[in-house]
Formats: sequence, structure tokens, C-alpha cells
Amino acid sequence: MGHARTLSVSLTGLEGTLVEVEADVSPGLPAFSVVGLPDSSTLQARDRVRAASARSGIRLAARRITVNMTPAWRPKHGSGFDLAIAMAVLDAQGDLLAPVPADLVLLGELGLDGRVRPIPGILPALLAARAHGLTRAVVPEENLPEARLVDGMEIAGAGDLTELLHRFGADVPPSPPRPLSITGLPAPAQGPPPAHRPDFADVLGQATARRAAEVAAAGAHHLLLAGPPGAGKTMIASRLPSILPRLGSADAQTVSAIHSLAGRFDAGAGLLRTPPFESPHHTASVAAVVGGGAGLARPGAISRAHAGVLFLDEAPEFPARVLEALREPLETGDITLHRTRGVTRYPARFQLVLAANPCPCGKAWGKGEACSCTPQQRRRYRARLSGPVLDRVDMRVEVGPVDVHGSGGMPGESSAAIAERVGAARERQHRRFEGRAWTLNAQLPGPLLRTEFAPERSERRLLDHAVAQGRLTLRGHDRVLRLAWTLADLDDADRPAAEHIGQALTLREGDPR
Repeated sequence: MGHARTLSVSLTGLEGTLVEVEADVSPGLPAFSVVGLPDSSTLQARDRVRAASARSGIRLAARRITVNMTPAWRPKHGSGFDLAIAMAVLDAQGDLLAPVPADLVLLGELGLDGRVRPIPGILPALLAARAHGLTRAVVPEENLPEARLVDGMEIAGAGDLTELLHRFGADVPPSPPRPLSITGLPAPAQGPPPAHRPDFADVLGQATARRAAEVAAAGAHHLLLAGPPGAGKTMIASRLPSILPRLGSADAQTVSAIHSLAGRFDAGAGLLRTPPFESPHHTASVAAVVGGGAGLARPGAISRAHAGVLFLDEAPEFPARVLEALREPLETGDITLHRTRGVTRYPARFQLVLAANPCPCGKAWGKGEACSCTPQQRRRYRARLSGPVLDRVDMRVEVGPVDVHGSGGMPGESSAAIAERVGAARERQHRRFEGRAWTLNAQLPGPLLRTEFAPERSERRLLDHAVAQGRLTLRGHDRVLRLAWTLADLDDADRPAAEHIGQALTLREGDPR
């Protein structure tokens, strides 16, 4: 009987802390204590470890067992410490001929039958372990595809506790046959037919809205589409990811880590390279959209949409608290959530796309003769999108009813053709901002936008006049300049000209209110 140590990882958001799990087995009344600020799911490891060890052929000693998780001042949450706790206790009992290596990270939840069950957050946990200089880890077998996405680490999988005990010389019987799990069921011989991929070729007409979507994709700008029901607002927004470039290595790793933490990551195809698209329902709560929950906050829709698109359909129907909560992440590109058990930060650099009807009944278009809403209802509906929120939206585009006969029913330009222009525009931005902390026009800081990247005074007379008249705030001024740079990039121009600034003003000032 004695003392032993193992290593695991505690996650606070995407930030991982190395946790040293100490086990002490000493004479005294039989007891099993876990200290070091564990939450309820971590504290319940006592029962899981006791049952899993007995099923694996080793019973815990009838002694006083104390497990301490260092640093003890940092809250621990989740069941991913089970494996580290079990191996530390069994090593302290003297049941392992070979001690657990001091540089081996153990992650996994134990079932009562000894199986090692998968846990969320394997990718960010191993990235944190690698950042601390560790190169070896044991994870649940079902998490192996995800774990192997981390370069520079030697990863081993464990199907059950018995298998791991054999590796360290414990005298236990062979692993019993494992029951077939739901995740282990064979795939059907023939899957469903491939779904139709959204393409801009499906959109009839709407040249202005299509152009706005192209500009939004090229510079990562925010967009509001306003118009009557059935005009194609949702159709256009849902096709925006089809013209966005694939994610680079850094963004792909961050997005995959967020989805892993949320338990929504399928590692079979590798890191997520397609820009994410999140479309929460208008009944979603603040916690569901920006992140939250009891204890340590979980990532919300804005974090899952990092480096991609957050689409709010029927935006005025969202609670005001949800819309106002977007103001800070739209400016900073991240979200910091304060809870009783700690402060959590998640990246949230997303493109916001809003869709709105002109009034509650949706018929206040043109002369609005068919609209049944009162003037007060219309004003109240439009006021749900507050000025501070709209001021952070780069483009406000009106989407009118589709003229089927005017468009001739012919398919529009394909997403592939638009994506080629978007890719070329982004490549120009990457070259222009090489060596800087940002890569896209939407991220260009305001002070530099008004000095180093400012157009000639003669080119921005319209913009200065709009600011002098009070039609634009200083934030709006900067967003028009960023739009103008993107329009210049799409036209393969070196700097924005007066026509680009005029187009940007038109896209900016199309406020449906």
C-alpha cells in the first residue's frame, strides 16, 4: 500500500490544464475520497472505479483511499478522469508490476463493466497535453480516430480496463467478450442517396442579393436580407457556405476542437475543412446561442459557427436579449462567459447573416396594400432589430419578390463560378495583409483603415458627406471602407475608387426601416 500518480487533462473551454491525479492508500477505516474541487460527475468516479476494478479482476483494498487532483484550486468537471483515477489507485495498491509512466496522459470514462467509454473534448485535451510537452496518451478506442488527428503524439486506445491492466503487468483474467455497442453496429450495405448540395444555380433572379452574398463571402462581412416571405432570403443565406473557401489548418483545428467539446465531431473524415453553418431556431435561448449552462459554460451556436456562418432566420422574432448578446462577439471575435465555477472563453469569429420580413404578416412590400398590420405593429416589429445591432451589420439588402418571367426561369450562376472569384479576392487580401495579425478586410483595424489603408480624399467625398450628415456613425464609416476594399478586391483593383465607395454606401444604407 502506498502512493502513485497519473496524468489527465481538465478543460475550461478550449484551454486545457494538466491535472496530476494522486492516489494514497493507507491504513484506516474503509473509505474512498476524491478531493481537488471535483464536480458531481467527477465525484461519482468512486463508484465507477470500484465496480470496474472488481469486474476486471482486482478489488479495491478495504483501506482508506484518497485521490487528490492537482491543481486543487481549479474546478474539475466531467467523467474523463475515471481512467486516470483507476490506474493511480491500482498502482498505489501495488497491483501493477510496471508503474504508470510519468509522462502518460490517461483520458476516458469507465463503465461499471470495465469498458472504457468515449468522452467529448478529446481533441482539445490532447492539444493541451502536447502544448505541455507530453507525447504519449491512452484514450478510449472509440475516440482513436479523433485522437490521431493530433500530430506529434503516440496515441494508444483502450477498450476496457482489463486490457490496460495487462499492459502494466497486472495479474487479471483475460477481457470477457464485449457486448455489441450501438456505435459498433455494422453500416447498412447501401446508404441513402446523396442529398442535393445547395448551389447558387438554384436561385432565380435576385441579382442584388446574390452580389451581396458574394461580397460578404469575399471579405467576411455581415449581411441583412429583408423582404417578403418566399423571396429567397433563406435560400441565399443557406448557400453562402458553398462559395466560402475551405478552412486553413489553424481554423480547421479550432473548429474541430469546438465541435469535439460540444460532442458533435465525427473524426472519420479528419479535421473539419468546410466552413460551419449554424441556424438556431428563433426560440433559442441566450445560453443556446452565445454559450452557457450550469457550472462551466458550454459553447453556443456562435462558437460552433466560428470561421463560418451564423444565420438567424426571422431575426426580429428572436428575443431581444439574444440579439443584444451578439454585439460584443461581433466586435471582438470571441465570447467570454462568467459562471460560478469559472470564466470560460470561446472563439466566435463568425459571419452573421440575418433574414427579416418587412412586418409581422410579411406583406408590407411595395405599396403594402395587402398588409393587415397596424402602423404601430410595423414600428414595433422593425424596432426589434436595435440600432446598435444593425450598426454592426455591414450590408442591408432588400430582397423583393422574384420575377419568374423576367428571369426566364433560367438557372443562375453556379456556386463554383462565384467561389472562384471569392477565392481570388481572398488571396489578394492574404497577400496584402501578409505578416499581420489579420487576413481579411472585415478584420482590418479602424485606425489603420483611416490612415495606412485610407483611400484618397477625393475618392471618399460621398462617404465624408454621409458622416457629416449623421447618416453614418464612425463604426459605419469604417465598415463602408472595409466593404469598399472588398469590392476593389473583387474587381482586381489595387485600391478602392470612388465607385467602390459608392457601391459600399448603397449596400450599407439599404436599411429596410
